[in-house]
Amino acid sequence: MVLEVALIDVLPGHEDAFAAAYTKGRPVLADTPGCRSVRMTRGVESPSRFVLLVEWDSVEAHEQNFRASDRFARWRELISPHFADPPRVEHFTDVPGGR
Repeated sequence: MVLEVALIDVLPGHEDAFAAAYTKGRPVLADTPGCRSVRMTRGVESPSRFVLLVEWDSVEAHEQNFRASDRFARWRELISPHFADPPRVEHFTDVPGGR
């Protein structure tokens, strides 16, 4: 399992519209083969900053089943109009004994 972490800064004033777009688009992401869970969080100190957390079976599941599919285009069409900057996306794995 890998954890995709996406740091997303949205345009000031777009926070509620971004959250609504995420709610609408979440099934596109969550129903992707290899996707285990999806969670969006919002900054307390920085309310225009969101963090998307997605558990995937593997990096390949994310890249091949989502990023290389029309699902990604539909997802980005919904959420990208609210981006202040391109999201920063990285993958992480658990550290043994860390849980």
